[in-house]
Amino acid sequence: MFKTFTDEAGLYFDVSLETRGSSDFEFHYSEKRALIDRPWDHVILQGYSTLDSKAPGDPALFVEYAAKLAAMLRAKNPRVEVRLDATWSRADQTYVPTGHWFGRSIAAMETDVRAACDQALAASANIRAVVPVGQAWNRAIESGVAAANPYVESRGDAVNLWAADHYHASTFGYYLETLVIFGSVTGRDPRSLGGKESAAAELGIPSALVEVLERLAFETLDAETHSGK
Repeated sequence: MFKTFTDEAGLYFDVSLETRGSSDFEFHYSEKRALIDRPWDHVILQGYSTLDSKAPGDPALFVEYAAKLAAMLRAKNPRVEVRLDATWSRADQTYVPTGHWFGRSIAAMETDVRAACDQALAASANIRAVVPVGQAWNRAIESGVAAANPYVESRGDAVNLWAADHYHASTFGYYLETLVIFGSVTGRDPRSLGGKESAAAELGIPSALVEVLERLAFETLDAETHSGK
């Protein structure tokens, strides 16, 4: 989707992905370094959702290896812009008794993830910014656009940002995430893509909802700018 957005904006980015499920920054630094240690212009780093698989909520490893990855990338291209993706709260970590954030608000996990990203940003001069994806999700929930709890039937036309596993994102959730990344990386207003954006059309997202999600992405990024983050 990001590639499609940049093409539509006349920017024509080449886009690559290096992913592995349930893996943290330490894994990517230790096991995938030969693949990713090369010159890039922009890099989005997304860590493991709970920050530490063995100690959920503990930011120590996240901060340490975010700095190591950013330094590695900067060594290959001193002008690279490295961003951290501050992801969303997981419903399965919030509403299920085994979840680390059980009993707290749906915003709690995202708040902790964002705090870890801010800590990593402050600790490394090689990291350019934090992408406020989780904040966009919170805004969607708080405004009633999205449901707060996918385990219960939502009222009205509120969309579900989570996939069926209540962990990963749904089409709507990933679309909102990509809008925020697009705005952060390119500096373009996500609303400029318009309601007839082609990726949304292929995914079956109604144009009216596309415009709402674009507005939420814009408002989230705009709030970051005015907060000085």
